Amino acid sequence: MEENISKALEVLRSGGLILYPTDTVWGIGCDATNPEAVERIYKLKKRKDKHSMIMLLDKPDNVMRWLDRVPDMAWELWDVSDKPLTLILDGARGIAGNMVPEEKTVAIRLVNNEFCRKLIHKLCRPLVSTSANISGEPSPARFSDISPAIIAGVDFVVDESMEEKSATHKPSSIIKLVQNGEIKIIRA
Repeated sequence: MEENISKALEVLRSGGLILYPTDTVWGIGCDATNPEAVERIYKLKKRKDKHSMIMLLDKPDNVMRWLDRVPDMAWELWDVSDKPLTLILDGARGIAGNMVPEEKTVAIRLVNNEFCRKLIHKLCRPLVSTSANISGEPSPARFSDISPAIIAGVDFVVDESMEEKSATHKPSSIIKLVQNGEIKIIRA
């Protein structure tokens, strides 16, 4: 694991893209504070909507570093969720501008995959997570589902052995918390 983390860190710190397993599906990632790297992901995925990628964090303590405030409901939802949960929250700060829509929201997931947690901890920044597919195509549940174009478009591919048996092999649930206290389920 340490060798994969070391190589992934080198690539991320130099503005590169990685292909890696998460607690859900395989993802394409980069340093979420690097706008050039974020733009490379949009191009690789052929994505037109440029504000719908998730940001992974390793632990709850780091959420406040990237948001103006976190509503109590967010902590409660993360606490009670029994599967990977992404929350869209207001007040994004410090991340690449091309990841943040006009309303200054950001999608955050506290990741459970050990490789991801250790990588994010050592990177000291959030990690972009978007499914490893061309926009409009199915999300790759396993490494064998990833198209050769995606594999060729990244700078480092994490070893398949880093995929945990506990991975759900399907995208996370997404809930948007609006400032007025409204909760909107985006993906169940």
